[in-house]
Amino acid sequence: MDGAELAGKIVYTWLTLVLGFILLPSAFGVSLGISELYMKILVKTLEWATLRIEKGVSKESVLKNSASVGIIQRDESPMEKGLSGLRGRDFELSDVFYFSKKGLEAIVEDEVTQRFSSEELVSWNLLTRTNVNFQYISPKLTMVWVLGVIVRYCVLLPLRVTLAFIGISFLVIGTTLVGQLPESSLKNRLSELVHLTCCRICVRALSGTIHYHNKQYRPQKGGICVANHTSPIDVLILTTDGCYAMVGQVHGGLMGIIQRAMVKACPHVWFERSEMKDRHLVTERLREHIADKKKLPILIFPEGTCINNTSVMMFKKGSFEIGGTIYPVAIKYNPQFGDAFWNSSKYNMVSYLLRVMTSWAIVCDVWYMPPMTREEGEDAVQFANRVKSAIAIQGGLTELPWDGGLKRAKVKDTYKEEQQKNYSKMLVGNGSLNSELD
Repeated sequence: MDGAELAGKIVYTWLTLVLGFILLPSAFGVSLGISELYMKILVKTLEWATLRIEKGVSKESVLKNSASVGIIQRDESPMEKGLSGLRGRDFELSDVFYFSKKGLEAIVEDEVTQRFSSEELVSWNLLTRTNVNFQYISPKLTMVWVLGVIVRYCVLLPLRVTLAFIGISFLVIGTTLVGQLPESSLKNRLSELVHLTCCRICVRALSGTIHYHNKQYRPQKGGICVANHTSPIDVLILTTDGCYAMVGQVHGGLMGIIQRAMVKACPHVWFERSEMKDRHLVTERLREHIADKKKLPILIFPEGTCINNTSVMMFKKGSFEIGGTIYPVAIKYNPQFGDAFWNSSKYNMVSYLLRVMTSWAIVCDVWYMPPMTREEGEDAVQFANRVKSAIAIQGGLTELPWDGGLKRAKVKDTYKEEQQKNYSKMLVGNGSLNSELD
C-alpha cells in the first residue's frame, strides 16, 4: 500500500465518522449522546483540577491573591463631597489632587474599558490563567494540561475545522440554489431549512451546548428581536433555534460571499457603508420589512459592538424608533469552558475563530422574554433603556449607561465639558467668582 492510498483511506474513514456520528445528527437536530458524554468528562476534569490547585495553595495565599480580582476600590461620592475635604470656599491648588486621583483611577481600570477585555475566571480552566496567580503546579496537573492540549489541537481542532468547512459550504451552495426559485412559500420553507441545518452544523463545530428557556416567547414574524452582543457566533446560537432576517453592513472576502449567497434565499437587510450613515434610510428599510408579517423577524444587536459577557451597554435608539413588537433575548455564556467574547480591536476574525475552536466548548443560556411594545408617552430612548434593563436582569448582567462606541473612540468632549461645568458651578455657588468681581 503506497502513501497516497493510505492517505485516501484515512480521509475516507475520517469523513465517514464525521458524517455518520456528528454531521447527520446535528443537521436533523438530534444527539447521539456524544456531546453530553464529552461535557460530563470535561466537567469532572475541571472540578478535579480546581481541587488539586486549592489543596496546593494555602488559605492565606488565596485570600491575598483574591483581592486583586475585580476593579480597584474607589470613592463613588459626587464631586461636591469629594472636594469638600480638599478645599476651602474658593479655588485652591489642592483641587488638582482630586482630579489627578480620579484620572489615575480611570487609567488603571475603569468600569467601561474593562468590559472590552476577556472576563476573568475565579479558577483555572486549563486554558488560560486568571488574575489569581496560582503558584502550585503538580506533576499530575501538568500531565492533564498537556493531555488537554493534545486533545484540543490534534483531535478537536481538525474535527471542528472539518465541520465548519462543511457547514459554511452547504450554506453558500444551499442558499444560492434556493435563491434561483421564484418567490413562494416553498422557497421560504427551503430557505429556513437551509439556514437552520447549516447553523446547527456550525454550532456543533464549536462543541456548542445551548440551553433555551421560555420557548413560548420566541420571536414571531413581523417583529424585531433584540439581544445583547458578545460575539459574532451569537447569530449562530439564535439561528439554531429559529430563523431571522439579519441586519448589517456589507463585508468583503469570505463574509461577503456568505452575505451575497444568503440574501438570495432570504430577505436579509445588508447596507453599504455609505448607507449605514443615513439613519433615515436604514429606518425606512427596516420599517418596510416589519410591515410584511410574512417575513422573518429582524435580528438586531443594539449595542453595536461586542461586550465581554459581563454587562449590557447603551442600546442605540434606532431599533426602537421603527415601531412594531420588540422581542428581547438575553444571552449568557459560561466562561468556564471557553471565552466567547470577540475583542475585535485585538484579534481578527481568523485568530478569534482559532481561539474559539481550540477551547473546550461553547456553553451558553438563551432566555426568550415576553414581547414588549412602546408605551404611550415613551420616547425611543426610554423604550430602549427599558428593554436593556429587562435583558440585563434576566441574564444576570451589569447594566451600564455608556456607549459601546467607546471601545474604539475617545471620550466625547461633551462628557469632559460636563465635568468642567459642574466644577464651575461649585465655584460660583461658593462665591469665588463673585469675590473676584468685587
